[in-house]
Amino acid sequence: MDRRTLIIAPHPDDEILGCGGTLLRRKAEGARLAWLIVTGMTEEGGWSKESIALRDKEIDQVEKQVGFDEIFNLRLPATKLDQVPMSELVNAFSSVFKTFKPEEVFVPHRGDAHSDHRIVYDAACACTKWFRYPSVRRVLAYETPSETEFGLSRETAFHPNVFFDITNYLESKLEILKIFQSELADHPFPRSIRSVQALAEWRGANAGFLSAEAFELLVERN
Repeated sequence: MDRRTLIIAPHPDDEILGCGGTLLRRKAEGARLAWLIVTGMTEEGGWSKESIALRDKEIDQVEKQVGFDEIFNLRLPATKLDQVPMSELVNAFSSVFKTFKPEEVFVPHRGDAHSDHRIVYDAACACTKWFRYPSVRRVLAYETPSETEFGLSRETAFHPNVFFDITNYLESKLEILKIFQSELADHPFPRSIRSVQALAEWRGANAGFLSAEAFELLVERN
C-alpha cells in the first residue's frame, strides 16, 4: 500500500506547529499528503475581508511549500466548534476519510486546552474504526505549542511515545511557519520561532536525535 498521510488541523498553523517536520519528511519519502483544515475565519465571526483573504493566501503558500496533494477545507467557525453538532462534524470527517483513504492519520491531542482541538480529536477518532475505514493503519496525536502544554488535566496529559527525527527538515519547518506571521510573537511566546526550535531540540534530546517531533501513538495495525 502506498503511504497516504492525513493531517487534521483544527486551525491553519496547527499542522506546521505539530507535524511540519514530519510532513516534509513523509513527502520526501514519497507519501501522498492530505490536509484537513477544520475551521476558518468568517466575517460573521468578526474577521475582516482583508484578514480572510490573507489567511487564504497563507494556506495557498503552505500548500505549495509542504507539497500537499489534497486539501479539504471545511471552513467551520473557529472557536465555535462546540456549537456544531458532533454528528455533522463526524459526517464531514468521514467524507474526507472515505475520499482520501489515509493509512496514517495525525490528530490534535485530546488534552489540549483549546476546545476546538478536543472536539476535533473526538470527531477524528470516530473515523478510525477499522471495519468502516479499513485504510487506516496508524493514528498518532501531535502536540501543539500554546495548547498541549496548557492542558492541565493529569488524566489527559500528553505522553509522547513516538519520536520522528526531523533534523533535516527543521529549518524548512521554521521557514514555513513564518508564513503564519500573525500567529507568531517573540520568545517566550510558545509559538515563537525560538520556542518551536527549542521544543524540536528538546524532543530530539528525548530520543537521541538533533531535532524531533513527538507524538502519542493511539493505534497501530500491522
